[in-house]
Amino acid sequence: MTVCTTLDSPLGELLLVGEESVTAKGGTALAALTVPGRRNGAVVQDDWAEDADAFAEISAQLRSYFDGRRTHFDLEYTGGGSKFQQRVWKALEAIPYGSTLTYGDVATHIGAPKAAVRAVGMAIGANPLLVVRPCHRVIGADGALTGYAGGLERKRQLLDLESPRQTA
Repeated sequence: MTVCTTLDSPLGELLLVGEESVTAKGGTALAALTVPGRRNGAVVQDDWAEDADAFAEISAQLRSYFDGRRTHFDLEYTGGGSKFQQRVWKALEAIPYGSTLTYGDVATHIGAPKAAVRAVGMAIGANPLLVVRPCHRVIGADGALTGYAGGLERKRQLLDLESPRQTA
C-alpha cells in the first residue's frame, strides 16, 4: 500500500511517499521525497493513505539533517529507475556530505564517457528522492549551480547547510 505525509522543512513542505516494507527493517520504504513546485514531482493520489506515523524514522532523520546534526541517511528506498539511472543514483549516494562533484565527475565515476554528461544530467533530474539522495551536490563543470529539480535557490540552501561553518 502506498502511504504519504508532509513534513515542514526549511525548503518548504516536503511530500514523502512510501511503500510498506517487507524487509527485516520493517516500516516504510521511501519511494519519493519532493518539494513544492518540483518538476515531475510526486503528486498525492486518491488511493494513497495519509500516515504520518509510517514516516516517523524518516521524518526524524530529515529534521536532524536540517538541524545540522546528520550528515547521511540510513533509510530504505524502493527500487525504480532504469539500470543507468540506478548507477547514477548510487554514485550520488556516494558523494560525501559537504562535497560536490561535477556532472562529468559522476559520468567518470560510473564508467561512462565524459560525452554521457547529458544522460547523467537527465538521470539526476529523474531522482525521485531529493535531499536524501543528494543530487544537490552535483554542480556544473565551471562550478555553477545548474539543473536542480527543486529549484536553484533550494540547491543553494542545501549546499549552504552542508558547507563548513566559518568561525570568527
